[in-house]
Amino acid sequence: MTQRNWWLTQLASVSISRKTTMRNVLDNCKHKGLTTPLQRVAASWLSSCLLFLTLSVSGAAVADDSKGDEILSAIVGVRAEVPITARTAAALGTERQGSGVVIDEDGLIVTIGYLILEASRVEVTLADSLTVPVNIVAYDHDTGFGLLRTVHPIDTTPMKLGKSADVEESTQLLISGYGGAAAAQPAIVVSRRVFAGYWEYLLENAIFTAPPYRNFGGAALVSTDGELMGVGSLIVGDAVQGQQQIPGNMFVPIDILKPILKDLVTSGRASGSSRPWLGVYTEEFRERLFVTRVADQGPAAKAGIETGDIIVAVDGQEVASMEDFYRRVWAQGDAGTQAALTVLRGSKLMNITVESGNRYEWLRLNPV
Repeated sequence: MTQRNWWLTQLASVSISRKTTMRNVLDNCKHKGLTTPLQRVAASWLSSCLLFLTLSVSGAAVADDSKGDEILSAIVGVRAEVPITARTAAALGTERQGSGVVIDEDGLIVTIGYLILEASRVEVTLADSLTVPVNIVAYDHDTGFGLLRTVHPIDTTPMKLGKSADVEESTQLLISGYGGAAAAQPAIVVSRRVFAGYWEYLLENAIFTAPPYRNFGGAALVSTDGELMGVGSLIVGDAVQGQQQIPGNMFVPIDILKPILKDLVTSGRASGSSRPWLGVYTEEFRERLFVTRVADQGPAAKAGIETGDIIVAVDGQEVASMEDFYRRVWAQGDAGTQAALTVLRGSKLMNITVESGNRYEWLRLNPV
């Protein structure tokens, strides 16, 4: 039997063992606070996914469960301790937990970066419940990835990196955080599109899945071949956009890790110049871009940008979305370049020039 059939059999057995029926899905959606129409859509997607998995292995011999266990054993639990003095402590907390995925024979682990950002201590729990210390290898803001490496060798089969470019809408996958088969959930890709985050983050061709997976931070998005396609970042209310938005999760595609992986492992940072960073947090509302917060001692705060300001233009060019705002600022040059902003404060238009900074220099990445 091929590895694909082995894995599909394992996924089907996971679904059956957890008794994931339509009623279970509806109850799960209800627990998450979804409305009745959304419950029906989410349940339909998951049922289709389960049917796909079942049909894919119909007629096949029952596989050795150890194959699926081996694949899922690459998913580890991540726990990080962050000093109260960290820049991100207020927003992300001082104790963070999530998942990560072992991706090489030397204990290299990929996770979502915010779990380990500014951490003073990180440890991971392996599939056999053994907890081991790890070192922080890298954090990359542009992609959102973080890398860890175990201090001592571990006996864990790494998960292969897949080709996330092949993931399209309607692709059936598996989401799993740390916890083995009990933590696994079938899902379906509902969208591939740009994602703009309020923290000056822009991700091209993000992967959106449904139904929602609760323990999303650092969770693995796994193909039917048992390969890693993405790393969990967020739970979102608009995985499917439109008049009737559907909630789900956003995953960072694994393909964008590959070109920078060597640099991250070697130096902890992707090569090349850093993008300009303003230290401004925004929210879109009725085609206007509101400032919801400014980073303490960040470039925007020093320049006089205030919470409640509406960003109208960058270098004289109007902006109405986070995506447009980021692209125009980044087009000005590298970190250190000046960004000429037009803001509306009350009824007054103001021109404020912000000397951009380097986010990595503002963060406290080497706490003692």
